[in-house]
Amino acid sequence: MKFKGYFLSVLFISLVNSAIAEEHWSYNEKGAPQNWGDLRPDWAMCKTGKNQSPIDIHEAIKGNLPKLEMFSVTNIKNIINNGHTIQINTKNSDGINIDGQSFTMEQFHFHTPSENLLNGNSYPIEMHFVHTNKEGQLAVVAVMATAGEANPTINKIINLSPKGINDVNRIEETLQLETLLPKDTHYYRYSGSLTTPPCSEGVIWIVMKQSTKMSKEQIQELTTLLNSKNNRPPQPLNGRQIVEL
Repeated sequence: MKFKGYFLSVLFISLVNSAIAEEHWSYNEKGAPQNWGDLRPDWAMCKTGKNQSPIDIHEAIKGNLPKLEMFSVTNIKNIINNGHTIQINTKNSDGINIDGQSFTMEQFHFHTPSENLLNGNSYPIEMHFVHTNKEGQLAVVAVMATAGEANPTINKIINLSPKGINDVNRIEETLQLETLLPKDTHYYRYSGSLTTPPCSEGVIWIVMKQSTKMSKEQIQELTTLLNSKNNRPPQPLNGRQIVEL
């Protein structure tokens, strides 16, 4: 009976460890993007999906797209270093209007280098501003960043960001988000997915044509905070149309 109890204990520990290992994903080694669809059954979309993000944006067609009314100011709820990115969760935030529906910003985060490519070109930083509407549909506004003048809002984010993985800094601050956005609001639009597991599809992607600026030092500090590259490679277009304004 003692042996049976020992065996069950070992089996339980093994199952727990297997479940933990199964759920782990990253950007390298066994947890790398090409393996995400095999790590858990409910992440199969990462492997089988036909409308996945990111993509290489090229050969866009002119569309009857409205001018994008951009967000400007938001209040921070907290900043999280989740081991995959630096994520700023927002509250009482501005939003955008898409197809006559109001989308509210929930959070934004950083990727280095960029996930989406513009005509084959990669950028040092890509920011994702994640929005939802009242039905729960997601819309992501993606903004590329290149080296230039220092950005005061990026300085604030770097200074407020936790250094340890899974650390959370609860902060009552206001951010001037317009300083993170390009002055030219022309954009590309396509239907895609989350760029991390579970890679759910049906996400509206708005990718700004013009990049914004931050200093080389700020790009390096963000890269250091992120600890490693955190970009999923471009996915097949599979006949999707990319529309541009």
